[in-house]
Amino acid sequence: MTRPAHRHRPPMIAGVSASCVALPGGGPWPLLVDFLAERLPAVGAAQWRQRMAAGRVLNEHGQSLPPDTPTASFAPGARVYYYRELDAEPELPFDAQIVFQDEHLLVADKPHFMPVTPTGRYVRNSLLVRLKSETGIETLSPVHRIDRETAGLVLFSVRPQDRGAYQALFRTQAVGKVYEAIAPLQARGSDQPLPAIHRSRIEVDPEHFFRQHEAAGEPNSETALELAEARPPHALYRLHPRSGKTHQLRVHMNALGRPIVGDLFYPKVVHGPEAGQDDWTQPLRLLARGLTFMDPITGQTRAFTSQRTLDWPGTAP
Repeated sequence: MTRPAHRHRPPMIAGVSASCVALPGGGPWPLLVDFLAERLPAVGAAQWRQRMAAGRVLNEHGQSLPPDTPTASFAPGARVYYYRELDAEPELPFDAQIVFQDEHLLVADKPHFMPVTPTGRYVRNSLLVRLKSETGIETLSPVHRIDRETAGLVLFSVRPQDRGAYQALFRTQAVGKVYEAIAPLQARGSDQPLPAIHRSRIEVDPEHFFRQHEAAGEPNSETALELAEARPPHALYRLHPRSGKTHQLRVHMNALGRPIVGDLFYPKVVHGPEAGQDDWTQPLRLLARGLTFMDPITGQTRAFTSQRTLDWPGTAP
């Protein structure tokens, strides 16, 4: 079924862009609220009624839809718009900095604990929503991702027509990426030296969906490593990932007996991603320090460096 073209996309509110859902036409839903509660069950029917009463559910013309709106009043494929929101979102006492911006690119320097995009407990306090609110650019889109726990550089495209070209840089490994990490100087339980290159096969951990592990088979990840500074019992490592697997650097450092300081997933799970309150004083000591690439739109050589630093942990046990 071909959907009609967008007639009206409601403006973003405080950096949150309107999401939409298309109605199938017909079906067992007398009221629109019944359809929304079934199609988007993360929000209950009572909450949908509250949002509709507050004017936060709109049709394609930007008109608010009251709770008693019948589903039959919409043509098949019609779009309904709503704003993603959380009843109790934790506040993040940190700010991101914009280190570069032009008509094609925006580069942000992200703090620890801030997700790149809305997820889980965070919408307004995600990097994307904060940047949209700050710049007023609704078309901002992240070209790549780094973990919520990781600080450092994140690249955004400004124009939708440029996004694919920038994403291709990461997909084809045409971006030079430099990370810094603080971890034990000596390998856990051995005198294993630091290799110049570590390759392995990374797959989802069968015991924890949010965690990865090294598995037998053809390597699908590669990281170059170097020791940058030693402050026993810890050291600062410079890491150059040549692939982009989820948690790659965390998995590789753990496999080398040098788990990154502050890691709640490796070598063992302290708690899952949605459990517990973050301890702001104990971030993951991992920083996306630098990005270099040839800009596919302008042809310029781009080089960006994070202005953040990693705090050395105390030596007390």
